[in-house]
Amino acid sequence: MATRRRGFVLTRLVGAIRTATRPGSPGLWVRIQSLPRLVSATLRGEYAGTSVLRLAGLAAATAYVVSPVDLLPEALLGVFGLVDDTFVMAWLASTLVEETEGFLTWERATTWERAQAGERAQAGQRAWAWDEGQAGVPPMGTPQTVRSHVVR
Repeated sequence: MATRRRGFVLTRLVGAIRTATRPGSPGLWVRIQSLPRLVSATLRGEYAGTSVLRLAGLAAATAYVVSPVDLLPEALLGVFGLVDDTFVMAWLASTLVEETEGFLTWERATTWERAQAGERAQAGQRAWAWDEGQAGVPPMGTPQTVRSHVVR
């Protein structure tokens, strides 16, 4: 059972490293900068890709790794005392990569949707302004005559 758990954690860590280092993937600094936005969006209920409980687990794992209190103390067990820290850090790293990957994808899509909604609203305002004679640009979809020629 413990061997399968170790294999699972290491497999997740390798997958997270591949995800984080693939071309075009957000870098470490971008991921770190996204963490406050991830927590904020989750707490406000805007982002449903993770839970408050999962974020609490990440915070607890971070506290465990940096804390001098240890389940298996290195002072008594030497190298074997590092095993628990290693697994907690592997879980923490892989989970952070997974969570930030999902959040950054969601954030990009949300930003794009908001931009599209803003463009649609502006197009509607331009159409209204055109009807009222307040703008020099016709609204989108208005038939226009355009002179052109073909160059061969």
